[in-house]
Amino acid sequence: MPKVVITHNVPDVERWLKYKAERVSLLSPFATGVTDHVALDGSKSVAVALDVKDLAALQSALASPSPQLAAGMERHGVLPPLAVYVEK
Repeated sequence: MPKVVITHNVPDVERWLKYKAERVSLLSPFATGVTDHVALDGSKSVAVALDVKDLAALQSALASPSPQLAAGMERHGVLPPLAVYVEK
């Protein structure tokens, strides 16, 4: 399973952090080991690291989110663009 890191900005880091359990649930079809990270400099940049079960499915979901995933991203305050990095 490759490790993937997704970075993006949010308007409110504390709000984003409150949705940790929901984020794990939304990403569980594609990944395990979902870990949240916040920028050390206090900016509104965040990252999610995950162990991906199906990289193609994750890429497809991020390119064209299901209504459930899109609603979750909006609720969490995810601001595009998302940068996705894969472990090599």
